[in-house]
Amino acid sequence: MRVRPLIAWLLVAPSLIGVAVFLLLPVLLAFAVSFARWDLVSPPSFVGLQNYADLLSSGTLTNSLVVTAVFTLLSVPLSLALGLVLATQLARALPGSSLVRVLVVIPWVCAPLALGVVWKWIFQPSTGALNALIGHRVEWLTSPSLALPAVAFVAIWQNVGYVSLFFQAGLTRIPTSLYEAAELDGAGAVRRLWSITIPLLMPTTFFLAVTQVVASFQVFDTVYALTGGGPQRRTEVIASFIYNQAFVSFSAGRASAAAVILFVILVVITVIQQRFFARRITYDMS
Repeated sequence: MRVRPLIAWLLVAPSLIGVAVFLLLPVLLAFAVSFARWDLVSPPSFVGLQNYADLLSSGTLTNSLVVTAVFTLLSVPLSLALGLVLATQLARALPGSSLVRVLVVIPWVCAPLALGVVWKWIFQPSTGALNALIGHRVEWLTSPSLALPAVAFVAIWQNVGYVSLFFQAGLTRIPTSLYEAAELDGAGAVRRLWSITIPLLMPTTFFLAVTQVVASFQVFDTVYALTGGGPQRRTEVIASFIYNQAFVSFSAGRASAAAVILFVILVVITVIQQRFFARRITYDMS
């Protein structure tokens, strides 16, 4: 009987090794480097909490966190709302739904950096397709007031298909008898959506809210391709800030400290989301 647990551990060992090497070890190294001054060339020197003090006293980290928070508030709620609307339409199995389902997922499976390059051409003020379509020159990516909404729009366009697939999977678990009973009671489409669909989709919404918020706080490829963090740091999200600290300023210690701060912020946000959804989630579909 003791052989079975040993065989089970041997079977999961490759996955555990991958998690340890590519997930746990980098986190521990980042935490250790955050207490050192290191330019990636010379040997690191221990400085204690100096990196954290420098970051918290400077306005650049605060600016990046604010930009990231605004980007999250712009992209995540709209992605969830549009994904739910799209899922309700795809769930009706109208002619062409399969083709639409494939088309909306393509942006999500494509490389974000490649999509960013394509959208940068679309947003070009002089030769871009968008300005040619509207017949007016707009500085989409160089205007301090328009750059971040433009980046958020690209993120929404990229993620809405992914969100809709999860919502559609959740919709298939809701018994049709509930809708039929509500319709017999005179409930309209909006009432059924608000009283049946949204409450019973809370487990899916919780999962999507957590994963989308985490992804939005870690976004880098799209921002790097579209704006590089400009103009005037208006699109310098926290991931761009960490990249610049590590590979532009060659301060791996401050970059690691910023990564640890980001980790703590994400843990706090996730706990808040978990407590918010805990009393609103129901898994009883009967």
